[in-house]
Formats: sequence, structure tokens, C-alpha cells
Amino acid sequence: MRLLLMSDTHLPRRARELPAPLLAELDRADAVVHAGDWVDTATLDLLRSRSRRLVAVYGNNDGPALRARLPEVAHADLGGLRFAVVHETGPAKGREARCADRFPGVDVLVFGHSHIPWDTTAGTGLRLLNPGSPTDRRRQPYCTYLTATAADGRLTDVALHRLPRRPAGGSR
Repeated sequence: MRLLLMSDTHLPRRARELPAPLLAELDRADAVVHAGDWVDTATLDLLRSRSRRLVAVYGNNDGPALRARLPEVAHADLGGLRFAVVHETGPAKGREARCADRFPGVDVLVFGHSHIPWDTTAGTGLRLLNPGSPTDRRRQPYCTYLTATAADGRLTDVALHRLPRRPAGGSR
């Protein structure tokens, strides 16, 4: 099962549209995970219409329209793994232990908020992934997203994809 992970799209505030390389990944993904801060409902509608399966949550910048359509925390079984998705996990210091306590029985936690890519494993085996942002790099050198493969209870081929500083193309 090929996964596409993203967060913090912030459209249309940080960019007018999703970058073309990210949109191209939609066609290859068996499941798309979005960890919140959409800002507009048009992006949610686009991903729902183009994704085979969408697992998504709202973030702190998402208003009532998105909060009415999305949960704060989502759970999904993907490729034999138990996933949880949430926007905020708090400060980086102590994140692994804090998330392992908050999400017992979860294999992979996808989160956002910081726009900083993150890939660590807690002592319990919980894998924590933050795909960064495909549209707002903040203090990072690149905008980013993640792809991975989930199969037979294993997560493999986790890859961080860097996007051009000024994404070209794409549509909403």
C-alpha cells in the first residue's frame, strides 16, 4: 500500500495551489494522509475527490467549516499497521514518550504543525512522522512531503521529498 503523507497546506494563504509533484503522487497513492492546517475547504474537496482513501484531521488554523467535516484525531488500519493522525503533539523535547503514552497500541503517528520534517521511533516502537509542509517551508530549506509503503505490518520506503522553493504548476 503506497502512502502519501502531507500536512500544513495552508491554502490559499501560503500558496495558491498544491505543487504539481505532490498532485502527481495522488494518482500513485493507495491512501493519502493529511495532518491538518488545510485552511480552505477546497483542498479537502480536491483530496477527497482524487484520493482512493483519505485519512485526515483538522489543525489549529482550520475554522468551523473544516472542523465540522474532520476529526481532531483519526485512526486507520493501513497495510497491517495501526495509524493515528493528529495535528499537534507539543514541544519536540519529550515528544516520543508523550506520544507513546497518548497513543498506546498505535504503530505509526502522523502529525504536523511545526512544518519541520520528523522521523523518529519511541521506545515503545511507535514511529512518529511529520511530513513538513508542501507549501510553507518557514525556516526549513525546502517545502516537503513524505511517501511510504505499508504492507504486511511493516512500514518501508519512507522517503522525504523536497519541493522547489517556488513550486510551479498544480491545480486546486
